Amino acid sequence: MIVYKIGGNVINNPATLHEALDYVAAQVEPAILVHGGGRRANQLITEMGRQPVMVDGRRVTDHATLEIVTMVYAGSINKDIVAQLQARGSNAIGLSGADGNAILARKRPVGAIDYGFAGDVLGVNAPLLDGLLRLGLRPVLCPITHDAHGQLLNTNADTIANEVAKAMAALEHDVSLQYCFELPGVLRDINDHDSVIRTLNPDSYAAYREEGVISAGMIPKLDNAFAAIAAGVREVVIGSLSALRAGEGTRIHGA
Repeated sequence: MIVYKIGGNVINNPATLHEALDYVAAQVEPAILVHGGGRRANQLITEMGRQPVMVDGRRVTDHATLEIVTMVYAGSINKDIVAQLQARGSNAIGLSGADGNAILARKRPVGAIDYGFAGDVLGVNAPLLDGLLRLGLRPVLCPITHDAHGQLLNTNADTIANEVAKAMAALEHDVSLQYCFELPGVLRDINDHDSVIRTLNPDSYAAYREEGVISAGMIPKLDNAFAAIAAGVREVVIGSLSALRAGEGTRIHGA
């Protein structure tokens, strides 16, 4: 099965989004789609006279911001994607983490930075998702979770995709986790889109990090990818939509 994650760069471009949903709808394997939408949320936050606050790529989510991102993620974006998949003959169902107790999280503890109502995943209701897949449905998960005490939380979509893939692998599914973003893969040279690293394993990843080839924001994404592999996910693929459709991008393996 495939766990497929699309982010803001795909969602913000209608043509690219339509291509991505064509790709998801065409899959013959069971598929779960996880989406973000941070850029659209930032736009609405700004239009409402507020200033988005990000620290190391993570959103600081006060109460007002939580209301806005819930409207954007669990509302307009999620339902638009579900409707678009239905139009393609793919029987999708949109979920937040609160729906069916799909994703349980806890409010991130306050440390050097108070991230507000940001949520760290505690568990994924894999039997629920498995049951929906067996009914022929395609779950579409937004990055809104809950804490089982009535509080909604904002959770990073990459993290949700990673945790969902691990949870489905624990049910003995053969899982491919695919991250769709703006680059054709992990690059040796960020300025050269032809420098894609085709495969990474723990040894080559460590070597590239030591050389400084892989650094900055790509490190947490790849750390999560290798954590998924260690938890039983068969492969993680990172790349642009065109790369994924062509069977290219960067493939993460455990050995």
